[in-house]
Amino acid sequence: MTDTEIKLDLARSERIGFGEAVFCADKSPTQIDHILAQARDAGTAMLITRLAAAKYDQIDAEHRDAMDYDPVSETGFFQAPPEPATAGGVAIVSAGTSDARVAREAARTLEFNGVAATLIFDVGVAGLWRLTERIDEIKSHPIIIAVAGMDAALVSVLGGLVPGLLIAVPTSTGYGAARQGETALAAALVSCAPGVVVCNIDNGYGAASAALRAIAAAKLMTNPN
Repeated sequence: MTDTEIKLDLARSERIGFGEAVFCADKSPTQIDHILAQARDAGTAMLITRLAAAKYDQIDAEHRDAMDYDPVSETGFFQAPPEPATAGGVAIVSAGTSDARVAREAARTLEFNGVAATLIFDVGVAGLWRLTERIDEIKSHPIIIAVAGMDAALVSVLGGLVPGLLIAVPTSTGYGAARQGETALAAALVSCAPGVVVCNIDNGYGAASAALRAIAAAKLMTNPN
């Protein structure tokens, strides 16, 4: 392949406040290496998403050495400066342990962009007491990302309890009729709870990006100039 197949958006952060991310699920190790080489030459940090561990092992060692890689979320921080994230008022709440990959993708996306999130795992409605015992903590966050598969019931329950921005991420977790997340997506879209923002199936990156936009909008309202 040649670099003519690749055109990085190096000015995205100047336009919208957060940079380009590289989605690796449908890219070959060779294509990923070409992208990372361009980012390296430009001196640009990149967020890498959906980079499976087996594919990560196949990219150039030089690129692996320049990457903070997390196999659970399948994300990498390429050439990212080691700056600590600051609290951004975001809680990521997952229904079950099976939703951890998507929840951690959201958390890592926020961290890459300098925002630390509170992670609250395994509080789905099958054991409602797990949610109610932490609801005050969840409500204290102005932005909540709810990650849930199967019937995505967590989304509607949270939607009726929390006052902040609620961003739903339906996941592909579940048995047959869950239809790889289509049932959870439909349930989130038709939630009776008003004002729920719904992202695509398993799209932790997209949910975090929505949260980043909300944080930026709040700053603009506070400091319009």
